[in-house]
Amino acid sequence: MTDQNPPTASPFRSIRAVDYTVIFVRDMAAMRRFYEGILRFPLTRELSAGWIEYQIGGNTLALARPSRTAKDAPTPSGSASLQLAFKVAADDVDRCAEELLWHGVDLQEPPTNQPFGHRTLFFRDPDGNLLEVYAEI
Repeated sequence: MTDQNPPTASPFRSIRAVDYTVIFVRDMAAMRRFYEGILRFPLTRELSAGWIEYQIGGNTLALARPSRTAKDAPTPSGSASLQLAFKVAADDVDRCAEELLWHGVDLQEPPTNQPFGHRTLFFRDPDGNLLEVYAEI
């Protein structure tokens, strides 16, 4: 780092979207069963046994085993390393909750109308990441 002032026009201001999100997984088989079997995300491509992708709207969600780019220790059990929020229609929040319960997924918080205008549902994936399904109400 230098002591110079940063340029006034940062190249990071040209970022227009989050293109893809990578979840580093501990148990790939369990995570695949969850994201494909319970959440029903369609598999877009499988680059290797350690990297798979799902297309969700205009974004890609990838499941990956830690490798050359991230050799971090796994997140301790009971600690979320991220939260993902999936937007649905208002009626679908409750339907998603029913589907999760049918599959035996514990809800962290059942469908709830929030004072800021969202109906939310919270649950965890097999690696403990916090997931939210929400709708604007």
